[in-house]
Order: sequence, then structure tokens, then C-alpha cells
Amino acid sequence: NYVNNIIYSKFKGFSMASVVAFGEIMLRLSPPSNLRFVQTNSFDARFGGGEANVSFALSNFGIDTSFVTKLPKNDIGYACINELRRYGVDVSNIVFGGDRIGIYFLEKGASQRGSKVIYDRANSSISQSSKEDFNWDKIFDNAKWFHLTGITPALGKNVADICIEACKKAKEKNITISLDLNYRKKLWTSEEANKTMSKLMPYIDICIANEEDAEKVFGIKAKDSNIIEGKLSNEGYKYVAKEIADRFKVKKVGIALRGSISASENLWSCMLYNGSEYFFSKEYLIKIVDRVGGGDSFSAGLIYSFLNGKDDREALEFAAAASCLKHSIEGDFNIVSVDEVMTVYNGDASGRIQR
Repeated sequence: NYVNNIIYSKFKGFSMASVVAFGEIMLRLSPPSNLRFVQTNSFDARFGGGEANVSFALSNFGIDTSFVTKLPKNDIGYACINELRRYGVDVSNIVFGGDRIGIYFLEKGASQRGSKVIYDRANSSISQSSKEDFNWDKIFDNAKWFHLTGITPALGKNVADICIEACKKAKEKNITISLDLNYRKKLWTSEEANKTMSKLMPYIDICIANEEDAEKVFGIKAKDSNIIEGKLSNEGYKYVAKEIADRFKVKKVGIALRGSISASENLWSCMLYNGSEYFFSKEYLIKIVDRVGGGDSFSAGLIYSFLNGKDDREALEFAAAASCLKHSIEGDFNIVSVDEVMTVYNGDASGRIQR
């Protein structure tokens, strides 16, 4: 049904702009329900990863989207490609090579017990990739937008160099570039992240972050906020956004604001700074089914909105509503339609049954 919705939405006149995203997609293995790693006798298998999640959401919204990565030429790689193709993501720029797909194990938290992630992604296919694997002139043909995250350059210097090369080529072609800082302490240190991301930032038009990214990567801290206690200061995040914009000359800064009441219940809102004005979205109280991919859904919501000519306020509210809904979806991918997002956007967050 969702594939049919994608095809139908394109013929209804939605933007045919092409978005390219580059990064690692992984096999996700999770104990069923809220079982712990030490309890479970089985794992649910899905696919996910920051840039792939954005590609999926955009394709689901009717945007022509190409996901670029490197996968092993085996049945797991093929299964991954089939999952992306199932929802309309262009996989023609995925290259084959290497021996394995990266894996991450997710134990979902509940109440006061936080979620846990264990990575098994060393020597994955994309971490072994080289500049020769990707023809960016071909990949960016007719593209209008390029998206990447701070996770990908953390996979190794070779991958970071590919990211920089891709950004240079995108800039030559006047393609808008968005970057989600997405700091992962299990992949690199703050010092390593700062050194590499500082080289990427001059190419970025729109920077997206969460409560911790700016501090961990660039030492820019939101004043009067305590994410452990769930206390967020709007003035503190205005400061963070302005510092990022001023330091790196980016056009817009988007920040997802998560007030963690517990692992099961969060307050969720978002902000956007355009260099002169600050916008804050509605705040949602969410009961979490799966929080992974919430920030990616925010990124996808912004990209979709800007490609369809929405102003900054409209784009922010759409992205906040889309990312709010993601927390109700099992898995990394945000399987919601534009109409469902617009229902929340227009003020109906009741969750009442649709008959």
C-alpha cells in the first residue's frame, strides 16, 4: 500500500527533486518486545542507518531519492537492497564489495531503564571503500540535495575523505547539502570528530543536531540545560544554533529537543534558526514504541518541506510532527504518509482510531 501511495503521490504533483544520501546501512538485531540481551533466545532482524532512514522517509513522502553505500555481494546485501527497493528508494548507485554488512544490536529500554546499543561493524564493506568506488558526477546527475551525517566519516579516514570529495562535487553542482552531526562516542572521540567535521562544515548549507552533538563535536554547550534531568532551555539552544551558524556560515540550523522523562516517555519538540529568526515547534508528549530514527525523521521532514517550497515555520512544524510520529513505529524507518503527518501538523495528535 505504501509503495502504491508513493507512486500515486508523485503523479499528484509532488516535487520530483532528486535527493542523494550517502552512508552505512546496517543489519539491526533486537530482542523481541523489551527483553534484555541476556534474556532473549531470538532477535528480530531489520535494516537501518542514519542516511538510509532519511532516504526511506523521503521516498515514502514521494520524493525521488537515491541511497549510496557499499554492501557485500551476498544474500544479506541483496536482502538489504530489496528492503530499500520495496519502498521506492533508488539503489542503482549502491556498489558491491567487501565481506560483510555492519550489524548493530539494540536492546530497547523501558521506564527508567535506558536502551543499549552494541556495534559489530568493524571492517564492514563501506568502511573498506575507496574514492574509486563512487562516481559522484554520475551520482549527482539531476540531484538537488545531498544528505550525510557525522556517523559516516567516523568509520575511517578513507570514508571521511570520500565524504569531503562528495561535498566538494555537490558544491560544484550547486546542490544543497545537509548534515546531521550525529556524534557517536563508540565510533570516535570528540577530538577526532572535531578535526574531521570542521573540514566538512564549510560545505554545509543546513546543519542538524540534537542536545549533545554541538557540545561533543564543537564544544558548543546549551546553557541552563540538563538532558539527564530533561531540562531544556530555549535560550540555550538559540545560543547553540547561532554559534554554529556564525562559526561555519551555514544557512540554517535545526535542532531536535528531547526532554527525557524516562525511556518510555519523552517530551519532543524542534527548533530552526535561519540566521536572523528562531522558530520553535509545538511540543509533543510521546509514548515511545521505538526512538531510533527520530532525528533522521526530523531531517527528512525538513528536506521534504524545503523541496516543496514551505517556509521555515511550516517546514519546522512538519518535521516535528513527522519525527513525533516516528517514535510510534517499530524499526528504524518512519513508515508514515504525508497525510498522516499533516493530521498531526494540523493539531490532531489525539491518536484516535481512523474508521
